[in-house]
Amino acid sequence: MFIDKAKIILKAGKGGDGAISFLHEKFIEKGGPDGGNGGHGGNIFLVATNDETTLIKYRHSRKITAENGGNGAKKKMFGKKAKDIFLNVPVGTVVFQEPEHTFLADLSKSGQEFLVCKGGRGGRGNSCFVSNTNRVPRVAENGLPGEEKEITLELKLLADVGLVGLPSVGKSTLLSVVSAAKPEIADYPFTTITPNLGIVYLDDGSSFVMADLPGLIEGASVGKGLGLQFLRHVERCRVLVHILDMTRDDPINDFNLINKELEAYGFNLIKRPMIVVCSKVEDTDSTKKYLEVKEKLKGQYDVCPICSIIHEGIYELLYKLKETLKDAPFFPLYETKDQDVKIYDAKKDLKPEFEIKKTKPHEFVIYGERIERTYSLINISTDEGIMKLISILRNIGVDQKLHEMGAEDGDSVILCDFEFEFFE
Repeated sequence: MFIDKAKIILKAGKGGDGAISFLHEKFIEKGGPDGGNGGHGGNIFLVATNDETTLIKYRHSRKITAENGGNGAKKKMFGKKAKDIFLNVPVGTVVFQEPEHTFLADLSKSGQEFLVCKGGRGGRGNSCFVSNTNRVPRVAENGLPGEEKEITLELKLLADVGLVGLPSVGKSTLLSVVSAAKPEIADYPFTTITPNLGIVYLDDGSSFVMADLPGLIEGASVGKGLGLQFLRHVERCRVLVHILDMTRDDPINDFNLINKELEAYGFNLIKRPMIVVCSKVEDTDSTKKYLEVKEKLKGQYDVCPICSIIHEGIYELLYKLKETLKDAPFFPLYETKDQDVKIYDAKKDLKPEFEIKKTKPHEFVIYGERIERTYSLINISTDEGIMKLISILRNIGVDQKLHEMGAEDGDSVILCDFEFEFFE
């Protein structure tokens, strides 16, 4: 089974919590705080490898989670760093983040790694909070949560030459003749329902990779037939071989129809070097049609006649492809646009530390990325931790904002999962 698309949820590990501990050893006076830091949470990497050929292993792996970092311990012992996860994907896999389907990475080289989800850093233990004014801190940090992402993996085959055309025009037959590939061949439409790759070896020792791809029909660029499944793989091909069946009524109309779909799909497919191959040139009628096609496309495309069954014209076609590949450019799938340099004004561009919303009478909710991150770091299991949180909220103006919004003594204030009462 050929699986070329998978959607999975990845969650990196949470950082370990810092420890609150004090040294207690015989003959050592005033040992002081010795709580260690938490360990880093596990990262998740994607690794491109030639050992994988499909994405089938991720078809049923809905969620993959890395381990959390170890908590800090006494004697300033750091928590254990969690193991990173390395997920092997086939070379040619493109990564998108959902739900916006934002491009993240194109893993087009063997061994290429991409850090897709970063593990959270470990929290600091109370030994890190010693100061001249606080010699025995009873406060520590929690580890930060790891990143969580829903991603889509799409496999886009790596081939030098892609065979395009309507169903049953002879693409699979040509590939079986010029390489050791064994695609299914039959006289009905859509015989090829999964892409086939074959390595073509020439007499001079050179070689290139050829892909036989599912046939196109009108409307393929918007998903009709096997359209989008096919076009996803032709994106990487440097040279296209457009095969026309000379036993059909109007090969030129077929040619224009397919080119229209290539242009509509984008990714510069229509701009790539293209060689037109007239297949099944076996008798007087087919020869006449080939000459008509050659005349109409004169000066625009190289037109080569072949008869795969008796291997006629194959040698000339392969060496024509070899020469074309020499000068064929590489078309990046996702171009990096030049970005203008932007000067940020701290007063204008800095997001507010917090926002407050009145959700019901006598209840207020504090939210915002910065304040929620600060809260996640504070260990509120001790009175000193709670006092530290309250002090931070007061210093950034939460009390003043609540007063302006009409909060009264005894009203509930909620920050994440922490709830307290407001008093002026």
